[in-house]
Amino acid sequence: MAIIFILMAIKELKLDEIVDQLAKKYPHDKDRIYQAFELIQERHRDQKRASGEPYVSHLLNVAKILADLNMDSTTVVAGLLHDILEDTETSFEEIESLFGREVAEIVEGVTKIGKIRFRNFKEAQAENFRKLIIATANDIRVVIVKLADRLHNMRTLSHLRREKRLRIAEETLSIYAPIAHRLGIWEIKRDLEDLSFRHLYPKEFEKVRKFVSQSLEDLEAYLKKFVIPKVREVLKEAGIDAEISYRPKHLYSLWQKTIRKNINLEDVHDILGVRIVVDSLQECYVVLGLIHNVFKPVPGKFKDYISLPKPNLYQSLHTTVMADKGKLVEFQIRTREMHLRAEKGIAAHWAYKEGTGKADKPEVFSWLRSLVENIQGSRNPGELLDHIKRELFSEEVFVFTPAGDLLVLPSGATPVDFAYHIHTEVGNHCVGAKVNGRIVPLNYRLRSGDQVEIITSTQKKPNPQWLKFVVTSKAKSGIKQYIKKLERERFLNEGRRIIERIRENLHLTHNELMEKLREKVRFKDEEELYLALGSGRLSASRLMGVLTQKKKVRRIPSHSKGSGVVSLGDLDSVMYEVAGCCRPVPGDEVYGVVRSGRGIVIHEKGCANLRYLRENFPEKVFKVRWSPQGRFRTRIRVHVKDRIGILSDITRKIADNDSNIWESYTKASAEGKAVMDFTIDVIDKSHLRKVIKAIRDVEGVRSCSRVYT
Repeated sequence: MAIIFILMAIKELKLDEIVDQLAKKYPHDKDRIYQAFELIQERHRDQKRASGEPYVSHLLNVAKILADLNMDSTTVVAGLLHDILEDTETSFEEIESLFGREVAEIVEGVTKIGKIRFRNFKEAQAENFRKLIIATANDIRVVIVKLADRLHNMRTLSHLRREKRLRIAEETLSIYAPIAHRLGIWEIKRDLEDLSFRHLYPKEFEKVRKFVSQSLEDLEAYLKKFVIPKVREVLKEAGIDAEISYRPKHLYSLWQKTIRKNINLEDVHDILGVRIVVDSLQECYVVLGLIHNVFKPVPGKFKDYISLPKPNLYQSLHTTVMADKGKLVEFQIRTREMHLRAEKGIAAHWAYKEGTGKADKPEVFSWLRSLVENIQGSRNPGELLDHIKRELFSEEVFVFTPAGDLLVLPSGATPVDFAYHIHTEVGNHCVGAKVNGRIVPLNYRLRSGDQVEIITSTQKKPNPQWLKFVVTSKAKSGIKQYIKKLERERFLNEGRRIIERIRENLHLTHNELMEKLREKVRFKDEEELYLALGSGRLSASRLMGVLTQKKKVRRIPSHSKGSGVVSLGDLDSVMYEVAGCCRPVPGDEVYGVVRSGRGIVIHEKGCANLRYLRENFPEKVFKVRWSPQGRFRTRIRVHVKDRIGILSDITRKIADNDSNIWESYTKASAEGKAVMDFTIDVIDKSHLRKVIKAIRDVEGVRSCSRVYT
């Protein structure tokens, strides 16, 4: 059997030929297809791709990919038009009037957010993914068009500059390939992974490609001589009409297997998998028995995805056997319907209800609904992207409710994850759990087949320690929301206490104090003021300074006079702020710098700006004792050996150690290394050390340290 790698040059048909093929496949909608083709020729006529080809060639190839997936004509027309709103002056209303509302909404869903100015690329990327995921939740065809768009872009990626190629390939591998996996579209998942692999890890790609191409001839000869004939014979004797085929595993999956199992390529034995496709469900199990009679099954290497399908509805029997000469061979046994679904995924069984775009298998999208719930309120770009990747990369366990309903949770999920999956209030009041009728600890790791019962109490509240072991975004979000609620109440109470103390010191009534504050401090309402004071964002000393109108810094000793350490607590009326360059935290050795109009600016001892000021303006610098309350932002830098999921593991460690991420930036290199910068909040220096130590324990982290810039 001739094996043709997907990464070889793909011969593309002429544009007119593609249009004619589409019209022939969808004869009932050929007029709309030709109309869409004429429109994109007109609107995109002056646009070229990086390869120099007319831009229309990309649109037609995207539509062809969708047609090959057997999508409906509405999706194919949307594929032809998918860039028209973003790249031309065409309006949504015009698309709707010409092609219908469904087409217009799919195109609008695929269109990036282009008219909003973002602070950086990560923020724009996060918001575009948010828009895509939410649009997909309304109509799954949105993301299928996006996957076809990305697949053709990946096939022509070599025409872009290296930096952009790597960024797009990394995004494809971390977001789009997992989405294709979740939707069960194996054809697209395979191609996206291998194309990304080629650009991100060219040396490793070439090594795997050469190994497979050199091994295939011997493996094919072995299967044809020792395996296939025996299988055909037993199937014929049993009167089973089956299609038998085999093909190599795709290159990226082979490479990942060597990493996951820490083995060499030479130790991978299942490069070729044998697939047997039959007519009925019963025949699948009959064939399984026949295979096990002919070849010895390998213990622990059998999986029944027919009785327990994957969340993307994939069904098949997988078994690995010991064949002649001691070689391991994997068999996949399925019906024709299962095979079509395995290749095409959601596109193979899509059943549209007129005007709704809803599927007939809503359970496929439980992960999507969970993802939408978690990204709706997330405003931090790093957090949002982490939510998306965590949901997409997680493996699954299958568990049951006491009523026998099947739930799918990520691998490593606990009873607390199960409780939050049922409902946020069930999670918030979870006090215990039974698994298979036996009491288990709340950090028990669920296994497929477990039946879970949650014990609740109205008196029970979420425990912050749960964040150390829960794995689902919904559980983490629910627990953090409750913690934030408690923290908000604490800040409000502390803010009220500070205001009351100030009121007593100034001998004012509450209303008089509020009136005076409104003249000098901008705040929306009293609650906002209490929160600012209670959280430490607004210091009591600074507020007192504003109220008493003492603009000059008093009793600040001069460094040149040799004064000792000064406590800021002794200078109640002095305004001070934390330097943004070094971001000191309580526990640091700090110095104050007198700045006109800003009071005192607090710098960490190792700050480069402080060194300059001490050398050139020593009279303005003095050592201070500083012990404020609240949370303080600081920066850390992590050097890693890049791998899939490492960003998620690091951010999880930060969250597990009671720290929030305010900003994050990652830069990857072609050598498989990456540098990650995070701005996090901590209570003090010992808290910061705890976070850094936890990050250093993550597999693949080479170093983690604080950044003083």
